Amino acid sequence: MPDYAIGTPQRRIEGGEKVLGRMKYAADVQLAGGLSARIVTSPYPRARILRVEADAARALPGVLGVYTAQEIGTLGLLADKEVFYAGEPVAVVVAEDLRTAEDAAARLNVRYERLPAVLDVRLAMAQDAPLVRPLESLAERADAGAHGAAVGGGGERRGPNVCGQVAFNRGSIDEGLRLADLVVEGSYRVAAAYQGYLEPHASVAAPSEGGGVTVYTTTQGQFAVREEVAVAVGLPEQMVKVVGMQVGGGFGAKFVKLEPLAARLALLFDRPVRIVLDRGQDFLLSRPGQMAEIEVKIGARRDGTLTALQARLVLNAGAQPDETVGIAGLLLGSTYRVPHLDIVGYEVLTNTTPTGAYRAPGAPQAYFALESAMDDLARKLSMDPIELRLRSAVQSGDPRAAGGSWPTIGLVESLEAARSHPFWKERKKGADEGYGLAVGGWGGGTEPAAAACRINGDGSLTLQVGSIDITGTNTTFASIAGEVFGLRAEQVRVVASDTDAAPYAGSSGGSKITYTVGAAVLQAAQDARAQLIEIAAGALEASPEDLDVADGRVFVRGAPTRALPIAEIAAQTAAFGGSVPPIYGRGRIAIRRASPGFAVHVARVKVDRATGRIRPLGYLAVQDVGRALNPAMVEGQIRGGVAQGLGRALSEAMRHDAQGQLASASFLDYAMPRAADLPPIEVALVEVPSEHGPFGAKGVGEPPAIPGAAAVANAVCDAVGARVRELPLRPEAVRAALKED
Repeated sequence: MPDYAIGTPQRRIEGGEKVLGRMKYAADVQLAGGLSARIVTSPYPRARILRVEADAARALPGVLGVYTAQEIGTLGLLADKEVFYAGEPVAVVVAEDLRTAEDAAARLNVRYERLPAVLDVRLAMAQDAPLVRPLESLAERADAGAHGAAVGGGGERRGPNVCGQVAFNRGSIDEGLRLADLVVEGSYRVAAAYQGYLEPHASVAAPSEGGGVTVYTTTQGQFAVREEVAVAVGLPEQMVKVVGMQVGGGFGAKFVKLEPLAARLALLFDRPVRIVLDRGQDFLLSRPGQMAEIEVKIGARRDGTLTALQARLVLNAGAQPDETVGIAGLLLGSTYRVPHLDIVGYEVLTNTTPTGAYRAPGAPQAYFALESAMDDLARKLSMDPIELRLRSAVQSGDPRAAGGSWPTIGLVESLEAARSHPFWKERKKGADEGYGLAVGGWGGGTEPAAAACRINGDGSLTLQVGSIDITGTNTTFASIAGEVFGLRAEQVRVVASDTDAAPYAGSSGGSKITYTVGAAVLQAAQDARAQLIEIAAGALEASPEDLDVADGRVFVRGAPTRALPIAEIAAQTAAFGGSVPPIYGRGRIAIRRASPGFAVHVARVKVDRATGRIRPLGYLAVQDVGRALNPAMVEGQIRGGVAQGLGRALSEAMRHDAQGQLASASFLDYAMPRAADLPPIEVALVEVPSEHGPFGAKGVGEPPAIPGAAAVANAVCDAVGARVRELPLRPEAVRAALKED
């Protein structure tokens, strides 16, 4: 098979630059005459800002100004008159260099009047609870919506701090529970989790000709940044240019953060302004994945047929609303065929760090509860865990909790692949060792996208896209075009342009860039190929239907010697006085239906009964990917998701102390797994082609980050018979569960 073909491993085209340290990130942008800005944050979770005493800061040589929302507006970042969480930005210092800005920020004295804070999500839900913040102060952010899976809900709003509510119902839950021979139930708690990327937030803005502004930033979606910056600084969008830099990890946290503030300051000073967060500030401002409390009750007959599913979800949004509860509730109620369903979910404000999207927002929380309960059900029924799931696993055409039906999905195929895999089929356990299996699913995202494909005079291709390449998608785009033209991937150049020049693309999140932008690239390449064949048909005196393209030539099928090099044809389109128009293919798509993806994970662990410590020994990740366009990259995505799932399972937690301070605001206190902590990871790809994705591909980024925590918890229960219902699975919680058993 040729090395350009879809389905063969390809090296990431930007990999060498990254390995050699030559890649340029937002923090590396140094513009002539540039200034540095430093953000000052609140030490209190709830307080009124009385005054900002800035004389000592302004007196430092090199300090150009100290600004609050009163002078420059909130810009979606600065607090206005009140603060609602510890770490909320209240002012920004601008100086000639970063060190001076930091020194001045330390001299700033902000006077506060402390106000009662609501830190506990259960207390915040009470009808008589104090307001976490006035409703008019809310600046809605829908990072979860950018992942393409936000859903709304209904029902009566409960409590003054409930900022979102969903309800999913089917049949009669009382009837479903009455029909059950067995009911299992449990309460589960999941800690908030930090995304843990290598590169903290950074943005640089510079004034441009005609009163506009150019922003260089680390973002997952440059067009989203352009829109928000334009609104924040009062410019038309065409006056705002956003240059999406290489991103050192995002996982849902890098949409819009510092860019409006940097742009406002750049326009104010008519000079470039650079804002780079240190790690401590990044912890405070990153909007980590939400903390969740979930109650689940499942009824089933003795043969394993599910009769009822009842759930109540409470997600702590921190001090800003989001839409994650809708995703969690929808997935929880849509994975298994259940005739009687009753799910209600609440998103609640507290005076803690605002939360948002973290790789598959809401899904790890929902599946930790659901799959733990399913595992308990299998044990009580003395059924094989996979067999129980296969009896009720949703298939194409089955209804979803919010209405509508599942499109083509591969959950059953993934369960069957896991069942037949040697890791599960030939499992052997030593003392205090166990295997745990869990399912995870993601609805997928959609968004309009466009792309362009140009054939150059030497026969090579240039693709133009507007998406941000975080996971190697540009390499996949090159393979897509190479497949269409029969070229090697290195003969295709992908140009990810800024918002002034690029075709539109949505944000890189929600497992949708290959699915959407990749489809536009395929269409653009096919358009360019059709133009090429039309030109060649006249020269070869053949019908376009009889021509094919491969190996850098256009040739007549059945007569390969009747051929013309692509370069020769392309040269005619760029010749002085030429009569052949340039070859320029365009792709424009608006896929309306997502292609969901499912994963089945199996963890093997050993538990130390004396200490409660859990050691992963092995791991299997099975996933339906539609079609693996670049298997090496797909497997890399899956391995990364497994690592993040293990981190959430075993150690990662954003914690606040009794005063509302973030107690895990550094890597000294926030424990992420290291490479040495990970077990051997086996990956098995299942291919149930999508009807809409390029060559049948589906998005693959979200599903592998979902089932890990549940798989580990189920493995612990298999090893020592103790059910731990709180993430992370801390050693003390394991010891406590062993005592209860």
